[in-house]
Amino acid sequence: MHNLNKRNIRIDNFAFAKIKGSSQYPNLYGKVSFKQLKDGVLVTTEIHGLPYEADSCNGGIYGFHIHEGESCTGTNENPFADAKTHYNKTECIHPYHSGDMPPLFGNNGYAYMSFFTNRFTVKDIIDKVVIVHRMPDDLKTQPSGNSGEMIACGKIFAM
Repeated sequence: MHNLNKRNIRIDNFAFAKIKGSSQYPNLYGKVSFKQLKDGVLVTTEIHGLPYEADSCNGGIYGFHIHEGESCTGTNENPFADAKTHYNKTECIHPYHSGDMPPLFGNNGYAYMSFFTNRFTVKDIIDKVVIVHRMPDDLKTQPSGNSGEMIACGKIFAM
């Protein structure tokens, strides 16, 4: 039996996460979509309200990962503690985790990015979470790139 919706489109081919900032970043919000294609997944994200300094030369670069947790909950000290660590179905070292994605480059608090990856399928990531980190991933520190505070989170749902 195929996993089809009313329009006969495979529903495990599309997923979506609504991104919401922690209480320290209440104006941070956005969306991430995942579309399964023949040879990989097209990931598209649009984020608003990223922290930045108007006179800063860097504009803000933010770590962006899929984490293995299934909830955007946590503690007062770490509001997204239940997101756990980077999704890593292949047990590779960082930055080759399945959930390692390119960084977000902020433009006055806004970021848009689209990229293609074969590190996971849409079906693999349903019920996982997407995390935006305050700092860029350094692509070398083990186990997760030293990307700092988790500032936003969104649970991935099938569409």
